Amino acid sequence: MADEQFSLFSADSGATDGAAAAPRPVDFDAIPTDGAVPIPPGIYPDLETLGTHCRGCLRCDLAATRTHVVVSRGSPTAPVLIIGEGPGQQEDEQGLPFVGKSGQLLEKILESVRFNTETDVYICNIVKCRPPENRVPTTAEVAACKGYLLEQIRLVDPKIILLTGATALKALLGVKSGISKVRGQWMEWEGRLCMPIFHPAYLLRNPSRDKGSPKWLMWQDIQAVRAKVDELRQ
Repeated sequence: MADEQFSLFSADSGATDGAAAAPRPVDFDAIPTDGAVPIPPGIYPDLETLGTHCRGCLRCDLAATRTHVVVSRGSPTAPVLIIGEGPGQQEDEQGLPFVGKSGQLLEKILESVRFNTETDVYICNIVKCRPPENRVPTTAEVAACKGYLLEQIRLVDPKIILLTGATALKALLGVKSGISKVRGQWMEWEGRLCMPIFHPAYLLRNPSRDKGSPKWLMWQDIQAVRAKVDELRQ
């Protein structure tokens, strides 16, 4: 299996003597069990294989405290991919992202602009296992899991990526600005359109719908996303 996967990212077979040495093959079966083994681009043939690795992953210390690995939900061919920070308690218990109160609010936000969570969006997180007490994932935990996320993006191939909250924004784009300063702005990453948005949990803590409030701003942002998806489809 490892040799087959390595062919996806091996050096040009026509390289001449004196050229840079080809990278050593990655042990495909060791990826989920050893955090020192990288997750190279193109290693997974499909989301099902990626999910199998994720569900048996031991790449960081979060594996010791989880109930379930939370891989994703939604459509594998969705035009919109939504990235959260990490699973909470209910997500850890059910093995699905955004299923607690934050998830219920996210569903309402998406439905308000006619996005169906089973056909129009693919939802995942920066880290696939719940950090204890819902703390922010560490740099090492993010690094251990990032290869899975990048492969999810490659395989889903979305038109738009929504980054919910500062952790998702920093982890994928490297942008350290507060989410309030950059939310609603279109950014480009790897040839894809991305938009930082408020995390639904933040909206639950700020229930006002007055003009200029977080909920009001989210309404503007999600309408812009709907319009952009329609534009790209045309």
